[in-house]
Amino acid sequence: MQKCNRIAANAFFILKKKRLMEDSRIIDLFWKRDETAITETEAVYGRYCRKIAFNILGVEEDVQECLNDTWLGAWNNIPPARPACLSAFLGKITRNLAISRYRAGHALKRTGDRLSESLDELGEFAVASANNVEEAVDRSALEAAINRFLDSVSEKQRKLFVRRYFYMDSVAEIAQMYGLGQSDVKVTLLRMRRALQKVLEDEGLM
Repeated sequence: MQKCNRIAANAFFILKKKRLMEDSRIIDLFWKRDETAITETEAVYGRYCRKIAFNILGVEEDVQECLNDTWLGAWNNIPPARPACLSAFLGKITRNLAISRYRAGHALKRTGDRLSESLDELGEFAVASANNVEEAVDRSALEAAINRFLDSVSEKQRKLFVRRYFYMDSVAEIAQMYGLGQSDVKVTLLRMRRALQKVLEDEGLM
């Protein structure tokens, strides 16, 4: 068993190292203003960004436009940015663009889609956080507080929270992904929402 664990760990390390080398090569293309950077980015991260966009938008035409804007956003921001994690950098651009497009098209109406369901779960916490940002509370302070909260929880909890509220995966998908019951996922997320709300209240961000 220990030998199998070591093999798995070594394989993961090799894959991670390969991905970092691939990311570095793509980022270098952006810095050289080589337009193949966009095609390379789409080839490596197109599927990943498409899932993020589709979970939020659910309409292929909107998803494709969002992806096109993502590659343009990467081109416009690298340089000066040199992301330490290209997947996270692209995922954040895609998510922000998708949510902005969703809001423009739906005017925040509840329509039973994934984004609406996630916002409904967050309830007053999401509304209060959004209102604070609109009232010029420093967005970086809010993000920093959430990141500190996620750093304080277990790896399993952090993964569940990110999958649900960043990637907008359904509870059923998350349960299958991590071999858990749907009720376990729901309870864990509920406890985390309550804990995060208390953190933000204590820091005056809600």
